[in-house]
Amino acid sequence: MIHRHLDNPGFSGAAIDDIISRGAWEDWADLRQAVINNPALLDRVEQICRHYTADPYAQRYHFWMHYVKKHKTAA
Repeated sequence: MIHRHLDNPGFSGAAIDDIISRGAWEDWADLRQAVINNPALLDRVEQICRHYTADPYAQRYHFWMHYVKKHKTAA
């Protein structure tokens, strides 16, 4: 899935935001693998999710925020 028609194959902030908000399971799996390969992406995912955590209905962002917290403390 090409997110927001971005030409950059990397995981920019806009791409991560789009993957979390609109991505399918395969997109989430790709993001997870990218985070495993590059743990520095956890900071970027956290930064994006932080903007949405005040909304209790933003469940996708809450999921990823929990993922970040769990994997930051495990590292």
